[in-house]
This record gives sequence, C-alpha cells and structure tokens, in this order.
Amino acid sequence: MKHFALLFCLLPLESASATAAEELTARQQNIVVIASLAAKGDVENLKTALRRGLDEGLTVGEIKEVLVQLYAYCGFPRSLNALGAFMAVVDERADSGIHDEPGREPAPLPDDFSAWDAGREVQTELVGRPVEGGVFDFAPVINDYLRAHLFGDIFARDNLDYPSRELATVGMLASIEGLEPQLASHVAVCLNVGLTPEQLRCYAATLRERVGRTEGDRAAHVLDEVLRDR
Repeated sequence: MKHFALLFCLLPLESASATAAEELTARQQNIVVIASLAAKGDVENLKTALRRGLDEGLTVGEIKEVLVQLYAYCGFPRSLNALGAFMAVVDERADSGIHDEPGREPAPLPDDFSAWDAGREVQTELVGRPVEGGVFDFAPVINDYLRAHLFGDIFARDNLDYPSRELATVGMLASIEGLEPQLASHVAVCLNVGLTPEQLRCYAATLRERVGRTEGDRAAHVLDEVLRDR
C-alpha cells in the first residue's frame, strides 16, 4: 500500500512528474489527505484516512496536532468533529489490540514567551518578509490575531515541523471553494520552507487520487499560478 501511495505521484500532472527523490513521503501524503477530508467534514472517509495514517507511521500526537490546527482555518465545529472521529478510531483500534505510537508532546514554552512577538517572527520567516498592507491595514486586529495565536501559540508547538504544518494547511485550503488566494499564499510558504515544486505536484496528485478530482485540480491550478508568478 505504501508503494502504491508513492507511485501515483509519478503520474503526469500538468505535464510534470516527480522523481523518486522528490516525492512526498507516505507520512506527508497522509497529512495532506487527513487535513483535506477533515476540512471537508467528510467524517467517514476521514476515519479511513486516519487508520491508514496510523498504519503508515503517523503518531497519535501528530494527527491530533493537524486536527487542532484545523480550527484556525475551518473553525471549531470542523476541528471538534474531526477530533471526535479520531478519538473513536483510536479507541476502536485499542479495543482490537492495536497500540498506536502516541508521539511526543510539544516542548514547554519559556516563562517569558510572548505569542505576539514569536508569531511575528515566525510569520516573517514563513512568508519571507514582514506581512503588511491590504486587508491587514484595513483591519489590523486580524493580523494581530494571526500573529499571536496561529503563528505564535500554534506554531510554537514543536511536535509538528513547519513543512508538515504547511502541507496540512494547503490540504485544508484546497478543499474549500473560494479560498484560492489564501491557498496561493500558503503554497508559496510551502516553497519557502523547503518543499519542492515536484513535491507540491505530488500533493495535488494525492488530493486528486485520494480525496477528489475537484480538490486535486484546484491544488494543481493554484500551484501552476504560483510557480508562473515566481
């Protein structure tokens, strides 16, 4: 099954293909799929993806972290429903004698931790420049919330690395119609944190194969636009 998950990333996608060294790993593909199905609210298919993610090496803690981060992009209802589905899957597997790897907890934060300061630093690092202008000048408080809570409180939790968090984010955003501008911004962030264009083509192929053609095509179209603008 793992080999199949990697093989379809080699299929042509908008006339491009990934080499074996440039694929997403099975772990990364599962993060994309879990995030996407959770964002869609497709609970039954999400449960299948959760089981596969655990079977292919994701820890309970890593998956929980993806589903907690979900609320920042899709709201508490989607996040809570996804976490409830995951809890049911973990309990079901435990009852069947499957003991899933819990994973590690995030490291404690220093006593003088400032979520706003840390978030501003992380946001600037991810985007490659200070984020300002446009809607952030029109409603500055929204950028304060982004910095302090999303990029501060959430990204400070170091049990999930930045590329994994961004793959989860683009999986979520590609699954919701009308969020192409935000998806484009985070595809650019994926490139800034070390993911390659070929790996992102694999992300789009993963969505197309395991979530839906609409989501995969949306991801591929936005990726092509971002690469063309760069």
